[in-house]
Amino acid sequence: MADHQWTEMSLPSATYSKRKWLLLLLILIFAIWGPGCQKSEDRKNPVTILFSSLTFTQTLYHGGPDILAEFTRQTGIRVRMLYYEGDDMEARRLQHLAWLKQHASTPDVYEADVIDVGTLAEHMIDLNPYLGEDDRQHIPAIMRNFIFDGRVVALPVHTDVGLLFYRTDLLKKYGYTHPPRTWDELEAMAAKIQAGERAAGNRGFWGFVWEGSPMSEGLTYTALEWQASSGGGQIIEPDGTISVNNPWAIAALRRARRWVGTISPPAVTAYQVEDVSNAWKAGRAAFTRNWPYYYSLGQSADSLSRGRFDLAPLPSGGVAPVGTLGGWQLLVSKYSAHPKEAVALARYLTSTQTQLMLARQFSYPPTRLALYSDPEVLRVSPYFRWLKDEFPRLVLARPSSVTGGNYLTVSAAYKQAVHSVLTGEADAAAAMAKLEKELVAITGFPVRRPTQPLKF
Repeated sequence: MADHQWTEMSLPSATYSKRKWLLLLLILIFAIWGPGCQKSEDRKNPVTILFSSLTFTQTLYHGGPDILAEFTRQTGIRVRMLYYEGDDMEARRLQHLAWLKQHASTPDVYEADVIDVGTLAEHMIDLNPYLGEDDRQHIPAIMRNFIFDGRVVALPVHTDVGLLFYRTDLLKKYGYTHPPRTWDELEAMAAKIQAGERAAGNRGFWGFVWEGSPMSEGLTYTALEWQASSGGGQIIEPDGTISVNNPWAIAALRRARRWVGTISPPAVTAYQVEDVSNAWKAGRAAFTRNWPYYYSLGQSADSLSRGRFDLAPLPSGGVAPVGTLGGWQLLVSKYSAHPKEAVALARYLTSTQTQLMLARQFSYPPTRLALYSDPEVLRVSPYFRWLKDEFPRLVLARPSSVTGGNYLTVSAAYKQAVHSVLTGEADAAAAMAKLEKELVAITGFPVRRPTQPLKF
């Protein structure tokens, strides 16, 4: 409904003719009832928006009848979901690009991982003219990743940051008063707990599980946390320089190689997020790296770790703790036949109201810091109390903005290089030297050779 500026009006004088009085009356009637009549007509011929969601869980939560039924009740706009179930995220990413390159009028709204925004940006409308006060409350460090050539091309549904999950009962059992603060400390604690649990009969117990498969994005964000926290840089720096071939990145990868088969399963180099989650819920690990949303899943009735774990920042490699930025965003296609209605849906699903519900029910971190203090949110996710303050210091974005459409190729090269180190096929120094050449060929960016640890 349009906004109207009302001004004081005096009654017409007796000299007004009946025709002028009737005309003024009709204008007043339209001013008062016109927008309502238009909305009524819209409801008789409602616009339907096609929304393509990338993840199964997002489809469940955003496509739930309560959320979208309320949106339709408020606006008269209908929403049809493109459901996506399965693990092949790359296939759906390619499908999104195919639709957009064909200038398809649908889908109208796309859901995208934070790393995909740069690839899709040129096909999306500038949301800036549509934004209201509520839309401008998102954390600036997150929103910076969605600005291309001055255009705001995405709004975040929720954010994510990599965190350390640890078993509180086992730390207490083995005499530890706090979670590990460095990777070396984690290694020592994991080895001691693992040895003790195996001696007690739990032969399948491991100290630390993580995503080591090159078949998903998981290895990129996991390894980036190791190297950035050690001063090894961000693979490609925000200024467009390739920094991956440096002593601190090499040392971080050599350390991780040491974990494979000692505190981590030999098969960890094939682990994806489901494998990590299964090991944690089965009570077979002391530490794991995961996203905040997993807190609620780890507390589910079928989890053997339920009520016996907590979250902390990931350990530091000597520079600072780092958690890779994750999260999901909504973008509106510039080829949509109904851009205003599509923007309305995007704003609704990223609003304070929706974010609060997702945080309360599913432990999804909001992108508005004020929501981290909500009593119900803290009851469900008590670690939000410290995450609110730590988030701006922890979070590190993957180099998707600076690489744009080349990001997935960059990530694939990085994963293969890291994986070759973890499996023992290559030493870290040789792998990073080779990767540096590959990244130059992919991006054309210059090489940077840091002489001291890189801060982020």
